[in-house]
Amino acid sequence: MEIKLIHKEEVWKLRHEVMWPEREPDYIKLADDDQGKHYGLYVEDRLVSVLSLFVNGTEAQFRKFATLELEQGQGYGSKLLKTVLAEAEQAGVRRIFCNARTYKAGFYKKFGMQRTDEVFSKGGKDYVVMEKFFGPATDAKGELKG
Repeated sequence: MEIKLIHKEEVWKLRHEVMWPEREPDYIKLADDDQGKHYGLYVEDRLVSVLSLFVNGTEAQFRKFATLELEQGQGYGSKLLKTVLAEAEQAGVRRIFCNARTYKAGFYKKFGMQRTDEVFSKGGKDYVVMEKFFGPATDAKGELKG
């Protein structure tokens, strides 16, 4: 198993296959894909899981996290997410968040992520914003929360 940075074009095929196979391929492309860092997890030279990280100062969002359906439940996605969370923290990120499909929220809780009150629907699917703070939690002004 190997995790490495890959080109955006490499993640597009897997994103499409796993996340939105019923949509046209361009649906899974992000306008800011050029600004992201795209990670791929390979098993025996076969790409099985992808995740894209977008850092903006001390905040980051990971998006389009996908693992091939037949490879789910084997720990590949967990390994990839742990790696990206650790790299974000080492890079000085204080808050990381994602738009999680609501039925996957429990998966993200295992990594210390918490549900926010922000929920929405897109393309007929329901999402909740989940977040994790590295170090003390602060608000948008940089002041300690709670």
